Amino acid sequence: MQADVVNRVRANPKFAELIKKRNRYSWTLAILMLVIYYGFIWLVAFNKPFLAIKVGTVVTLGFPIGLGVILAAVVITGLYVSRANGEYEQLTREIVEDAR
Repeated sequence: MQADVVNRVRANPKFAELIKKRNRYSWTLAILMLVIYYGFIWLVAFNKPFLAIKVGTVVTLGFPIGLGVILAAVVITGLYVSRANGEYEQLTREIVEDAR
């Protein structure tokens, strides 16, 4: 019984569509996050004077940029969760219904 359900799910064209959409979107977001993170690390490694520019009396430019990296991670996670709970969840429901 279990193998039969698995085979029906894998044979469903909606399953292939779900996998393709999910992988493309998750890789896009992952690459975006890597560019943001490694961009910041690049600044830390090769342009310390830029990060040392004072923004206020105590805060340097590195602090808000670092905070921006953290906020970008939160936003990117929120974007993925939003799509997963919307489009991907609907496709998953349709696949499960078709497999029954």
